Amino acid sequence: MAEFSHIKTWFQDSVFKPLEDKKMPIMEHLHEFQARLTKVVIVVALFFVGTFFYADTLVQWLRVPLQNMFVPGTLEWVPTDLPKVPFVFLSPAEALWQNLKVAALFAIVLSTPYILWEVWNFVVPGLHTQERRFVAPFVGISAIAFYLGLSFSFFFILPFALNFLISYGVQAGFIPQISIASYVGFALWFLLVFGLIFEVPLALTLMAKLGWVDAPFLKQYRKWAFLGAFLFAALLTPTPDPFNQCLMALPMYFFYEVGIISAGFFKKKEEPGAEDEESTTQDSSSGGLRTKPAGAEGTADDDYVSVPDSGIR
Repeated sequence: MAEFSHIKTWFQDSVFKPLEDKKMPIMEHLHEFQARLTKVVIVVALFFVGTFFYADTLVQWLRVPLQNMFVPGTLEWVPTDLPKVPFVFLSPAEALWQNLKVAALFAIVLSTPYILWEVWNFVVPGLHTQERRFVAPFVGISAIAFYLGLSFSFFFILPFALNFLISYGVQAGFIPQISIASYVGFALWFLLVFGLIFEVPLALTLMAKLGWVDAPFLKQYRKWAFLGAFLFAALLTPTPDPFNQCLMALPMYFFYEVGIISAGFFKKKEEPGAEDEESTTQDSSSGGLRTKPAGAEGTADDDYVSVPDSGIR
């Protein structure tokens, strides 16, 4: 137990130690931002070099949800009864460009922890000690939530949406032939949007912890959140059909409800004595001239000034 207390003390002193209130000119902030952005670009470029060599394999993996369904019980992909869907490209450079897009997206996904780390190092000097204590875990949890959103979309949402849409076209008598650009754009956009949707509860919890919103405020705007979810889904879905809009809007609103629960649990705690300190400050700022006599409450004269004691008895 003593060893755990020693580790906790070391962690707080080294990671959450109070920072000096160092004033930096705007140009120094810009130079620091430029340096960190350069590091991020270099790291993403290094990942891109690696992912580009496996771009063909990554594209093949993106094709898996098209004619397969994932079974959670057996953790296997089961082929559907859809006919074989050939992929075509409509311009000479279309296939190469799609490989570049897939490689770039996977490079960004793989470098997300490092990007969040650089963002954390850039904003941490402007945070108070208590803010650093709860913002730091959010940085790590946000990366996990983003990966969970990608995985959920890849294993469940994307196969369901693709099989429904393709089977609908086949039953209508059409022959499926999909452009590689259309399919890659559709799949990557679904993955990215669901990765961001899983960040909604964390964003609401962080705002509640900072005191910007609270659970009653979020409950008050439930209907607007429901409407906004469908509006955002209409803008974000790669196709205009209502089926895909519902696939995005309903999880978005569900995570809004999760954010309400989390905001109520992790709400900002009122500091003890804050109200007393505020009232003391107001009394001291008034100079003792706004004290009312007993029984003067509720009178029309809210600017009553007591008669100063002259000291004559």
